[in-house]
Amino acid sequence: MLTWDQVGAWRMARHHLTERAPRASLLDVVSDVCGLHAQLTSSAELTAWARVADLEPGAVATALADDRTLVKSWAMRGTLHLLRSSEYGLWLGALSTYRHYLKPAWSKGFGISQDDLRRMIAAVAEALDGQALTREELAAEVARITKAPALADKLLGSWGSTLKPATYQGKLCFGPTRGRNVTFVRPDQWLTELEIVPADEAVATITRRYLAVNGPATRDDYARWFAVSPAEAGRRVAALGDEVAEVDVEGTPMWLLAADVDAATRCAPARVVRLLPAFDQYVVASTHQADNLLPGPYRAKVYRPQGWLSPVLLVDGRMVGVWRHERKGTRLTVTMDPFTKVPRWVTDQAEQEVARLAEFHGAETWAIAT
Repeated sequence: MLTWDQVGAWRMARHHLTERAPRASLLDVVSDVCGLHAQLTSSAELTAWARVADLEPGAVATALADDRTLVKSWAMRGTLHLLRSSEYGLWLGALSTYRHYLKPAWSKGFGISQDDLRRMIAAVAEALDGQALTREELAAEVARITKAPALADKLLGSWGSTLKPATYQGKLCFGPTRGRNVTFVRPDQWLTELEIVPADEAVATITRRYLAVNGPATRDDYARWFAVSPAEAGRRVAALGDEVAEVDVEGTPMWLLAADVDAATRCAPARVVRLLPAFDQYVVASTHQADNLLPGPYRAKVYRPQGWLSPVLLVDGRMVGVWRHERKGTRLTVTMDPFTKVPRWVTDQAEQEVARLAEFHGAETWAIAT
């Protein structure tokens, strides 16, 4: 049997939070944690900062725009992620299993027939051939190609929801930023190599990776993370066969990679404190089990309305508070809001994290407020 203390410590280690990865391992870290959540670009950068030692400011942006070793795309749950470019075909293979946009309810909700959706996706691929376009430019080109101005209006609204089907089919990803505007490009032209992995193989690999970094987990945990039904999540885990094992976590049956069971049962808290940014992958994956990783009824302070996830003060895998930071001139101020009184060693390590954060932001001085 595993305790939640062990689960928190194990997941923290797998997220490269107990011991940070070397600076040269940025891309490996992105792979291991299944991408960087990128609803906020600054949070994606800090997700990497929390896990990579001596990460240089701008390293994530350089990998994304200049080196193209990272790619920005809508991924699981339809949320923005930065993914390792060399593995983008793997993710597209898994995302090709999404079928929600092929259902009548989706068509009715967005006012797009299935025929028009197919025309739109084909036109998106044609419009992006050899060029990067802003959303407005893409919409205009789609309207010109299809001779259906109404389709342009569909592309301009709904938080990108009507663009996501083209993403899942490998026709669109994010390109270079142009001023304040994002652009879109064709993945097969933007990336050096793109080979889409067959769906079954891709799903098995992604499921395996999810359990490696976020296990032990229930089928409902996985279902929420990838946005599939609990039944489908259960089938995906079961399909791994002897690679997975059922473990007991304080009375709850959960799944873990069989190769990790012995190490997880020997895992113990390492007395490590980390500052996790908003939308951190550790917090995302803990959504269903958060009450077991909080010191009391504080879920609402972390998991806020409209899907906002607060920056978290993490201690040995437990979310013991929230925080925020503000830069004014050369001074960085971090405001801490611990949920309960924390011991001195937590305060000391938190101060070290703040000093590290100030250095990352180029601040000359820093302070902690409560």
